[in-house]
Amino acid sequence: MKHFFTFLAAAIAVGIGYYALTSERAPEKPEKIYWFIPDGLRAEPDMFTVFKWAQEGKLPNIKKMMENGAYGYSIPDFPGHTPVNFASLLTGAHPTVHGIADGPMHVEGFPLAKPSAAGFSSNAKKVPPIWKTLEEAGKKVALLSIPGSTPPELERGITIRGRWGGWGADTPAIVFEPTEKLAERKEAGKAFRLFYLGQKLTEFVDAPKATGWENAPRSFSPAREAKLESYGLPLFAYIFDSTDDKKTNYDSVRFSLDKKTAVFTLAQGAWSEWTDVTLAWKEQKFDSQMRIKVIKLWPESGNFRIRLFFNNMNKFIVEPPEVAAEITQGIGPMVDFVDNWPAQLIYEEEDRATSFEEIADSLEWHRKAAGFIMQTYAPDAFIQDTYTPNQMLESRWWHRYIDKNHPDYAGPEKEKEAWDDILKMYQGVDAILGEAIKNADDKTLIVFSSDHGVIPLYKQVKINNLFAQKGWLSFTVDAKTGEPSIDWEKTKVVYMKMAHVYVNPEGLGGNWTRGSGPAYEKLRDEVIAALSELKDDDGTKPLVHAAKWEDAPAYYELPTDRVGDIVLEATPGYQWQEEVTSDSEIFVRVLPSGYKQGIDPKKNNGMWTPFVMMGPGVKKGYALKEPISHVDQMPTILRLLNIPIPSHVQGRVLNEILK
Repeated sequence: MKHFFTFLAAAIAVGIGYYALTSERAPEKPEKIYWFIPDGLRAEPDMFTVFKWAQEGKLPNIKKMMENGAYGYSIPDFPGHTPVNFASLLTGAHPTVHGIADGPMHVEGFPLAKPSAAGFSSNAKKVPPIWKTLEEAGKKVALLSIPGSTPPELERGITIRGRWGGWGADTPAIVFEPTEKLAERKEAGKAFRLFYLGQKLTEFVDAPKATGWENAPRSFSPAREAKLESYGLPLFAYIFDSTDDKKTNYDSVRFSLDKKTAVFTLAQGAWSEWTDVTLAWKEQKFDSQMRIKVIKLWPESGNFRIRLFFNNMNKFIVEPPEVAAEITQGIGPMVDFVDNWPAQLIYEEEDRATSFEEIADSLEWHRKAAGFIMQTYAPDAFIQDTYTPNQMLESRWWHRYIDKNHPDYAGPEKEKEAWDDILKMYQGVDAILGEAIKNADDKTLIVFSSDHGVIPLYKQVKINNLFAQKGWLSFTVDAKTGEPSIDWEKTKVVYMKMAHVYVNPEGLGGNWTRGSGPAYEKLRDEVIAALSELKDDDGTKPLVHAAKWEDAPAYYELPTDRVGDIVLEATPGYQWQEEVTSDSEIFVRVLPSGYKQGIDPKKNNGMWTPFVMMGPGVKKGYALKEPISHVDQMPTILRLLNIPIPSHVQGRVLNEILK
């Protein structure tokens, strides 16, 4: 009997040892997820060699993830645009299923002059995103700056400022310019779009003689003033000459809310500190913060260019509302989405410098936010975005410095400077990732990806001018402002936004309906033929392919109910432009720029993005042999979290990276 118990004990010991051994070998499953999706972060094997930079130690946190996880490239959906591809990433489905075909979209039964469906709104998706699946599985979720997350869909979690969601008091930064700069901008093609969407990026102001100021500093030239109004805030600027040098030399600006008490006084190039202000939205008042930079001050005239920046977060764009004040108190006002400032407005060196300052501030705020949210609210799932890469890589300045094929290539020295600037931005992104890694536990799955890349732009194609030449589009131009206006009743063909042409031989006025019949088909064929024959001066055709709406799912995986009558794919280097002008010019050289619109990411690896995944259940040091699709990321995450994959998901589980 003694021997039996000895044998039994030994057997149990062996069994326990074997269990322990096999348990160690069995891959653990993660319980939490941190998913970082910086907007517009280009990554591809040729120029933006993110993985090579990481291996060289320039991006240490991405390197850590590569060594301890799996990595490769991910291909966005067409068109390579933010709302489309955030939806693809976060639903695991292509646009045919999730329904997001663009930012502003048009559907039957509504006028074309105004978007009838907003791709950035949570209401536009036809299937639920991953955060709904996670919440239903019992996870506490936090979302920061995620397109398509507002109006909030979470019932228990935290939603912070989903960009362009059409929800709440969104207060982006504004540039105030002297009125006379408007003519220059119009001439340079930087004035107005045909279809205005969203809030203005620029306000034009005059600076007449200053009156009614109390306690104002002495000015040795006649002081001037301007009234800067935005979001219900009347802010006054007092422009003065502080030097007694017998010359007109305006060098300082004092800002006040009442012409009595100074908020701050600034010289050219100086940023103010943050200061508390009260703003207005839909007859509601709310507390916020602002800061200002005097970007440029003309010493002879007293005219100026000013950047007015608001806290990008308040109680009306955060759910629950009290989180806005908690985060502001914890890490300072939010520096996030500042509209398309670089992309639309950079045309002076001082503007470029200002944008770099904002880029650095935004990246630092998001780094702090990652740590603060993870420590303070302890979410099981935290999905974070920062718009900064898109701001930089789509900006007007950078391609002429890094692209040797650009007509305005500035030479090797400028190229090196530009790459240094770009690397600093990527290092800022890497630091955000590092903050999250530092605050994550060993049960956290960490995913790093992006929605789209960016490629060079050389020419814009004003195809609405072509349609006007053909007699298909009728418009007038305001003699004072230069703004065009379409006569919809007389217009039969129009191009709108990323890739869509709308056609109706009966006219496009009233509520738009899809055409049909012989006349419709004849006109549609004529439009496609005209676009197919279109050539640049060097013989390049800007059109790769024109798909009729009924063929859009097959060619581009786009939903038929949210596309134009014709969907256009552009040749890389060319961008469709909505603007219609009286000069009838079609091909226009643009300021150096990057872009993402109207090209097929499957054919252009500059549109590829990074994909890195690290955590329990993921192989270490595994390099994917082929690029994956954006729709593959979500089901792989759910499989690792042991959460059922919804039936609408079209992507595959990346079994090759799983232990």
